Amino acid sequence: MNLARLGEPGREVPVLTSEGVTYDLRSITLDIDGAFLAAGGIDRARQAAAAGSLPELEGAAGVRVGAPIARPGKVVCIGLNYRDHAAETGAQIPAEPVIFMKDPSTVVGPFDTVLVPRGSTKTDWEVELGVVIGRTARYLESPANALAHVAGYAVSHDVSEREFQLERGGQWDKGKSCETFNPLGPVLVPADQVADPQMLRLRTLVNGVARQDGSTSDMVFSVAHLIWYVSQFMVLHPGDLINTGTPAGVALGLPDHPYLRAGDVVELEISGLGQARQEVAQA
Repeated sequence: MNLARLGEPGREVPVLTSEGVTYDLRSITLDIDGAFLAAGGIDRARQAAAAGSLPELEGAAGVRVGAPIARPGKVVCIGLNYRDHAAETGAQIPAEPVIFMKDPSTVVGPFDTVLVPRGSTKTDWEVELGVVIGRTARYLESPANALAHVAGYAVSHDVSEREFQLERGGQWDKGKSCETFNPLGPVLVPADQVADPQMLRLRTLVNGVARQDGSTSDMVFSVAHLIWYVSQFMVLHPGDLINTGTPAGVALGLPDHPYLRAGDVVELEISGLGQARQEVAQA
């Protein structure tokens, strides 16, 4: 069972997918958002599906796939969280997680167009494990119970403009917050269906060429550690998204720096979480 949102931007319909069938969730919720997650919505959706009380959504196969959660309250990102990625960029492995924020309005569907910003020459790809919070996390005592605060996982694309990020003022947010810079999905996989978030394979192809092929086992800081750590500095609310870092293979770290241009195609995949594909256009 997975959760998704189908329809045009701003008019997405919440759905449950199971064994190739798409079911309409509007009888139990208007959207897949923080309120739904906080109220045990995933369990309610599962129970409704088991009871056979959800209608099938006709014509679902031909409808746009939106991000699997409504716009999050915040998007928290972790930098340099894979050892090989830190090495390829010439950065030291951090002693503590590197945290930055991304504008929540960057979150778009997994097959939506990614726009290269005006004036950009260094737009880059980054496949990441996206973690969606399901319970409020505030000053957690240890990483031991942190995963109990996860609603689910999704493929997240932390698109980045490296010049804006690294050469234009000394902070990262404006290189991360351009429009369309966080395609998410296609689905939200409930946390109890992911046996170990530290054993997932991440892959990226650009124009059919394999660029990233890594594993969450190579993270410097685990998902549980990140949730615990972030909760010491800010309250994580249901529906918030954490992007947990990217493995090696980004354009910044490649010898010829093949940054994205209009017409390029990026394909991303995380084992068990599905595949995403975005065409690139000029803003």
